[in-house]
This record gives sequence, C-alpha cells and structure tokens, in this order.
Amino acid sequence: MTPILLHALVSVSLASTAAPQEEGLAILCAKAVTCASDLSDAQVVNDAVILVEDGKIVSVGRARDVEIPSDYRVVDRRDDWIVPGMIDLHSHMGHEGMLADWNASVWPVNPGLRAAPGVEPGNYYLQRAVAGGVTAVLYIPGSGTNMSGQGVLLKTAPTSYEAGLLRDPGSLKIAQAGNPERWGLGQRRALMNWNIRNTIRRGVVYAKAWEAFAAGEGDEPPFNPQFEIFRALRDKRTQVSVHTQIYQVVLMTLTMLRVEFGFDIFIDHGTFDGWRAGALAEELGVQAILGPRQHSVQLVAPGFAEVDTDGRFEGVAGKYQEQGHTAIGFNTDSINPNFGGPGSIQTEELSLQAAMAVRMGLTNKHLEALRGLTIVPAMTVGLDDRIGSLEAGKDADLVVCNGDPTDPRIRVQLVFVDGELVYDRTDDPTVW
Repeated sequence: MTPILLHALVSVSLASTAAPQEEGLAILCAKAVTCASDLSDAQVVNDAVILVEDGKIVSVGRARDVEIPSDYRVVDRRDDWIVPGMIDLHSHMGHEGMLADWNASVWPVNPGLRAAPGVEPGNYYLQRAVAGGVTAVLYIPGSGTNMSGQGVLLKTAPTSYEAGLLRDPGSLKIAQAGNPERWGLGQRRALMNWNIRNTIRRGVVYAKAWEAFAAGEGDEPPFNPQFEIFRALRDKRTQVSVHTQIYQVVLMTLTMLRVEFGFDIFIDHGTFDGWRAGALAEELGVQAILGPRQHSVQLVAPGFAEVDTDGRFEGVAGKYQEQGHTAIGFNTDSINPNFGGPGSIQTEELSLQAAMAVRMGLTNKHLEALRGLTIVPAMTVGLDDRIGSLEAGKDADLVVCNGDPTDPRIRVQLVFVDGELVYDRTDDPTVW
C-alpha cells in the first residue's frame, strides 16, 4: 500500500481532541490492566468497568461493584482488554516532512534550540502512532551533536499544538559518543565530555544567578535563552534524556550528569554492553529506556564492528534486569523512513520493543513489559500524576485491544485520548 493511500485511510479513523468528552462514559471490558503506580495496588481488574468524565478517569473496578450512572454512555467491549495509552520517550516524528524546520547540528552544543516550533500536530506519523496505541511521545532533536537541544512532550492524537502539549521543555537531549563523533572533522570522547561539562557549568552559573535574584540576594541577570533550560533542570521541572550506550559511556552519563551535577536523567538506548552499569543506575534512581535495539552485542575497534566473542545473543532489557535494575522502559527512536531508510523503526511499533525484550530474556512476572510501555516512562518524565496508568483522576488515555498488547499477534481496536474516541479499527480493518 502506498504511503499516500495509507495516509488517507488512517486519517479517517482520527478525531480532534481539542475538548474533553463532555458526557460521562462507561467502558466494559474483560480485563483492565491498570499498571498502577504502586505495585501493591491492583494491576489487573477482571470483568471491569472504567468510568470516564470530563476527560478523566473516575474509577476502575469490577462490573459487579460499580454502579454506572444512568446518563453515562456505555461502550461494551467485554471481549477485549483495556490498557493505559503507551508512551514513547524517543521520537523524531513530531513533524511530517523529511527534515525538521531546525538544524540541531550547526554547533556541537545547542542547549537553547527547541523542538517545539517544529511540531506539526496531527501529522501522518503521529496518526500512525495513535493507531498503534501510542498516545504520548517525547519529540526530540537528533544525536548528531553532544547537546542538540530541548524536546517537547506531546499527546499524539490532538490536531492543535495547545491541545496536545504535555510539557515544554520535555527534556534536554544529550548524546555521548557514537553519533556526535562524526561532527565537524571528528571529535573523541575526552573533547566531548569536556564540551558537555563546560556548557553545563556555564548553564548552572546562569541558573544560580536567577536563584539568587529570586531570593533577594542579587541583581536580575540578563536573560539568555541558551541557558534557560538549566533553570528547569535545577528546579527538577524537566530531565536530561541521554543518548548513551557502551559501558564506558553509560558510566560517564551516570557519574557526570547524575552524580556530579545532580540532574534528573534517564538512559536512552543503553545498548551494547551498557547494561554493565545497570546496578549503579538502579542505585542512583536512573531509569533505562531501552531500544530500538533489543539485543546485546559487544563493540570492537576499528569501525565499531559488532561481535559476540562468546557466541551469545542476549537481550538488553534482560541483562539490565539481571543487574537488579527495576525501572526499565522502551523506545523506538522513530525517524522518518524517507530519511532513515526502509529499516527505520516507527512509533506505532513501540509495543514490539517490549515483546522482543520478553522474547530475549526480560522476566515479565509483574507485567514489566507493559509497565515499560506505560507507567515507567510516565514516572521517568514526572508525568505519572496524569498519564501512564488507569487510576482515578488521571487522563482517560485508554487503549482497547483484543488481548495483551505486548503480544505481536494482538491488535489495537479502539483508542481514547482525554475520553475522546480518536481511533477505531473497524473504520478500516485492513490498515492495521
């Protein structure tokens, strides 16, 4: 099927979510998998009903225990499961064209560059994400430089920027080793680490000057958009998403950004033998958002060839888990296929990342796979008070499936965002 035809077919399944559902809504289902923030709370409710009002979840409970108000609209999906909307914390699909309206690779560090102005709400790739059950993404600049700029957290379904905005800045994107080594005439890790640390130190000085001013202990500093992000980082209003992989590099991520500067950070990719830092990451409270490579290999110079000297083929998530790491999530690093080639992973394939992790060794006794698609990324970016689980008071971002969505044979049937039906597979069941 051609992209143009697929674009048209997917589009008819989506609606604007500019305003929450006004009437009350009750959805009946065979199983509601809550992915509750607290593991001691019910993670699964069988024969469930979910009540929704004004775009928020009112309650989740057994049908026999919940009284449905007489004026609520009832949606009967008693053959299906309902799970929270999935969250992809590494997406380049906030725009539809091959290239964004900004260039993150002019300078090796660009802390002031913002991805938000390049967002095209409701674009083709975000629509595909909705059809795959992904209701929120962190749209970020690329990894061609050490500090490529600020991402923005968005809901995927709304067709206006304001309706879809979750938080701006969504993160400060930092990339260590690997891709940035191609910048300019080539640079190595010592120079990159110096450049990152030097920029952060200047940003921290700027943020501290504003803190002193707010406390009445100094003059008002001149506004500098290049360093404003560091005020948000010091106030814990955002995080650093770090493109980091290989043990040495992940170790530097943890020791520099978390220990030395005290920022809230998360590992993004964490592949090859980066899992060897898993125990330290757990000790420091640093989440690992893994993907799109879910197998672990070794890298050897020259040319960063992939080899496995022991003949093993190991799963990345499973190796982090072996190290005692408990906050494991997944990402796609989704990129425009016209730019990245036909092998590019797309946002709607996020659930497949969890499926591969389980296939390759991730223990799934406590729903680790589904939690890694939902509540873990929500907690990672500090939005677990709004999204990531089916709990009273949270946004009614719901995915109706004909089974466990981490099983590749299962299909998304309906998607609700803020209580609004935004995708219905029956509109054209041949698309997905």
